[in-house]
Amino acid sequence: MGTDPQQELREIAGQVRAHLERQQELGLDRTELRWPGPATPATAARPTLEGVRTVLGECTRCKLHATRTQIVFGVGNPNARLVFVGEAPGADEDAQGEPFVGRAGQLLTKIIEAMGMRREDVYICNIIKCRPPNNRTPEADEIVACQPFLLEQLRAIGPQFICALGGPATQTLLQTKEPISRLRGRFHDYHGIPLLPTFHPAFLLRNPSEKKTVWEDMKLLLRHMQQT
Repeated sequence: MGTDPQQELREIAGQVRAHLERQQELGLDRTELRWPGPATPATAARPTLEGVRTVLGECTRCKLHATRTQIVFGVGNPNARLVFVGEAPGADEDAQGEPFVGRAGQLLTKIIEAMGMRREDVYICNIIKCRPPNNRTPEADEIVACQPFLLEQLRAIGPQFICALGGPATQTLLQTKEPISRLRGRFHDYHGIPLLPTFHPAFLLRNPSEKKTVWEDMKLLLRHMQQT
């Protein structure tokens, strides 16, 4: 028999609620975020992206709901081998409801195409789902509120590789304070999934000389993908 979708939603909601309660009780900052770890037998079934989005709902779990236009959940192949994780939606993303559609997103699309893929082949999302005012860096409480949904997205997709775009995404996923300049260019372990950090496309728009650096990272990623 198939999985009961209502039961799946209840399980996801229970995990999210328990996780948030633990984070709030401990007062953890963005570099101390923890997920409960591998699923227990009672919650071993992988969630679906539709189920995670349903539980997220019209989220009011942090202060960003008061200034957003709409939630920007994610886009792409639900069975993607590769997931790109960025920082947060910007103005264009907030208006259109899709991640990476502004200038930085157009550059990311060119990078994906240069790798021999299309946007439709990968999955693209951010660590938080609502635009911070004036595109500021996400704050710790906002990341805490949104992180369970990101992690459930990744569980639902089950990618073989993750590419973290920029410092906040990398630091959140790897639970580290190390700057992106020290983390990029090599793989790290994310719950058994190889994760490659690189500079955010928005950084490349301000520092075009670093495009060569990111392309070296993408070539490294491609070599590993081709060997798998």
